[in-house]
Amino acid sequence: MKTLGFKIAVFGLLSSTVLYAGDKPPQYTILKVKTAPKIDGRLDEWSWKNAPSVGAFHFPWYKQGVKEQTDARMLWDDKNLYVSFRCQDAHVWAVHTRHDEPVYEDDCVEVFTSPNPDHPEKYFNIEMNVRRAWLDRYHPEGPDKKPPTNWNAMGMNIATTVQGTLNNDNDRDRSWILEAAIPLVNFARVAKHTPPHSGDVWHLNLNRLGGKTNPQFSQWSPGKTKEPQFHAPQYFGRVVFETRPVKQ
Repeated sequence: MKTLGFKIAVFGLLSSTVLYAGDKPPQYTILKVKTAPKIDGRLDEWSWKNAPSVGAFHFPWYKQGVKEQTDARMLWDDKNLYVSFRCQDAHVWAVHTRHDEPVYEDDCVEVFTSPNPDHPEKYFNIEMNVRRAWLDRYHPEGPDKKPPTNWNAMGMNIATTVQGTLNNDNDRDRSWILEAAIPLVNFARVAKHTPPHSGDVWHLNLNRLGGKTNPQFSQWSPGKTKEPQFHAPQYFGRVVFETRPVKQ
């Protein structure tokens, strides 16, 4: 399948519906789908093409290297939260293949969410690498307390495609895509409504780690900690669930 050029994806970043001004967290409206996208890592459905991008990722702890951009989008229905990441990447790298291995050492994307704004300290993190392995945690008492290890995200469906070669730094890759369906029931212990009601607001952040060759830290809603730290729910953005359907 012929994939969209990354220049087109980046252009989409400039026309998104993201709001960001000063210290105000960015906001994104998640549109609903009537027909669930096929999770195949291709993103060729009209629902994905018509979903707005969250906007350009920030590099709050940048020191050196290439700032490789990410085009992320979200959709939902009564069963799942759908996320997609199109990642510009000259050297795609991932070695971990099992659940709860340290996938953050690989080329990796992450969904962190606090699904009840009345309890922003209660959050979940789901981290997924190019090889479809994921790490998941629930933090009922915030980032300063060690999370329990008995929570696992159920029913995860992840697909990836690589425009290039995996784990070969002798050539130059183009990008990689990750598409995932995350069952909303995983957040039911904290969320006000499952599925969400129209207008429900969740605190949420999307993160990316650059892997072995270009280990950058980037994210949708930029953190303000001195050192790289994604476990900072005070800096999560805001997503609003909208029942208005995306064009398909």
